[in-house]
Order: sequence, then C-alpha cells, then structure tokens
Amino acid sequence: MLTILFFAQTRELIGVDSLALPSTFTTAEQVRQHLAEKGEHWQLALEKGKILVAINQTLMPLDSCVNAGDEIAFFPPVTGG
Repeated sequence: MLTILFFAQTRELIGVDSLALPSTFTTAEQVRQHLAEKGEHWQLALEKGKILVAINQTLMPLDSCVNAGDEIAFFPPVTGG
C-alpha cells in the first residue's frame, strides 16, 4: 500500500486529508494522474506544474519512483515573506 497525504490548498480543494492506494504505481506522477481523474476538484488540486511532491518526507521530482509502504505527500508550492 501507498499512503497518500494532502496539505494546504490541495487538501482544501479535495476535502481529503489522506488515503491509501495499492502499490501498483511506479512513479509519483502515475499516482498524481490517477488521482486527478477522480474529478474536477482533484484535477485542479493536483494540476501538473502547480504541485509539489514529497516521498517519505523528502521533496522529490514527480517522475520519482515509489515503492510499497511509501508515504507520498502532495502540496502546493510554499510562498511567504
């Protein structure tokens, strides 16, 4: 299983904090694509180029490999001053 977490505006748009998915995906991008197909809010929240991903609490590119037991977190870029 993969544990999927959502933070900040991403979580607000889809109304979900976390979920579990089977370990049938090989990259974080495949996970993102799968989730974006769940509907309009999901697609907006997980829009490619406007989302960051952390795998096991390390910021990674979307094309990074994922393995069974991984924690994958999606969140918008952080800005501030």
